[in-house]
Amino acid sequence: MSYKQMATAATVVVVAVVVYALFFSSLVVSEYRSEATNAVQKLLPPPILDTVDYDRRLLELAHVALSTTTSPNAQVASSTGRLWPVKAVYPNVGALLPFKRIVAYYGNFYAKGMGVLGEYPTDQMLGMLRAEAQRWEEADPTTPVIPAIHYIAVVAQYAAGKEGRYILRMPDDQIDHALDVARQVNGIVFLDVQVGKSTVERELPMLEKYLKMPQVHLAIDPEFSMKYGDRPGTVIGTLDAVDVNFATQYLAKLVRENSLPPKVLVVHRFTQKMVTNYKQIHPLPEVQIVMDMDGFGSKEKKKGTYSRVIYPEPVQFTGIKLFYKNDIKPPSTGMLTTSEVLKLTPAPIYIQYQ
Repeated sequence: MSYKQMATAATVVVVAVVVYALFFSSLVVSEYRSEATNAVQKLLPPPILDTVDYDRRLLELAHVALSTTTSPNAQVASSTGRLWPVKAVYPNVGALLPFKRIVAYYGNFYAKGMGVLGEYPTDQMLGMLRAEAQRWEEADPTTPVIPAIHYIAVVAQYAAGKEGRYILRMPDDQIDHALDVARQVNGIVFLDVQVGKSTVERELPMLEKYLKMPQVHLAIDPEFSMKYGDRPGTVIGTLDAVDVNFATQYLAKLVRENSLPPKVLVVHRFTQKMVTNYKQIHPLPEVQIVMDMDGFGSKEKKKGTYSRVIYPEPVQFTGIKLFYKNDIKPPSTGMLTTSEVLKLTPAPIYIQYQ
């Protein structure tokens, strides 16, 4: 080997040693920093819920004037003469409501007639969703908006199907698509379940791998719960507090076992009989419940339904569905505006478009 070759080989060895040393030292530093960060985090007090802000927001949603001499906590606690706000258990840290307003687009990617998710190409639909979210932030600048994809994962149908349960469960690739679409707007996902002649108890475990994800929440639709043997779509169905409580307890267990932030459970409703025994529905620290008024029609009709069905039977939070097409059919004079929705008592914290 020539002197030049020996020098080149020696240089390669030296460079390799230096690179290895730098790599090893970076691993040591990184590990040290990680251990130091963990040690500091253990010394810090755990995060706590801002209950003052939480209660203040509840009072504002209920259009209750804030007293300058009484704390919001005391005002909510002493609201025995009012239906709203509801004095329920405080949620765990990381709860979305009432700190943020959820603005959701509803539907199924297979069906144009079920809502905006299937009616428009993805890019156009997401542009519309972003625009709606911005309108709501402008209407209520104190409440940040989080966009959502509200996807019907279990669809009630007129045909019995293989199991005779009158439902069609969506394949994983469609749910995965909903997750991807939500990711594009930094949003969350609701998986909507229409149980048909099945049950909430039977259907939720089939979605468990998705419900374990921190960005995935749940909705159940009493309209298509056929407890008395009718075909879906022939009569308006019903769910009881027992069904709702099963869903909350199921979600709460997932939250505890997987160290998740609180889940949101949306329950659709536009008649009294769609949800029975509402007083027995129990929100939990791990699950926030939204009663969503999803009837369509003129402004007057929607306000009337809200005041007859949602207002007098308080559970925790409220929502409203706005229909781009059905809400503007004659004799309607147009959809409810953001300001008109915010004047409802209580003001909906969940807004859904179909």
